[in-house]
Amino acid sequence: MKIDSPGKALAANGPNEIRPRASIAPPPTGDARVEDVQLSSLSTSLQKAERAMAEAPVIDQQRVDEIRQAISDGRFKINAGRIADGLIDSVRDLLGNQR
Repeated sequence: MKIDSPGKALAANGPNEIRPRASIAPPPTGDARVEDVQLSSLSTSLQKAERAMAEAPVIDQQRVDEIRQAISDGRFKINAGRIADGLIDSVRDLLGNQR
């Protein structure tokens, strides 16, 4: 099967071809308008929360050590009902947030 080109041949973009880049306009000078920006108290609260989360440890090592010791001693009990209730509550929260 033979395919003929219906139009003009396109110019090949060779590896040595140089194309000009679009220039970015410099910021205005002189009569530049200055706008006053005010952040809400919610923004400030979010910034504080972000800092607190960044400083908090990801893992509570003391709690991990307690659980590890309880498993070693045979004192660690798994409450399947509590785990199931927690999973169901999580799913309900997720489904409630989608509405």
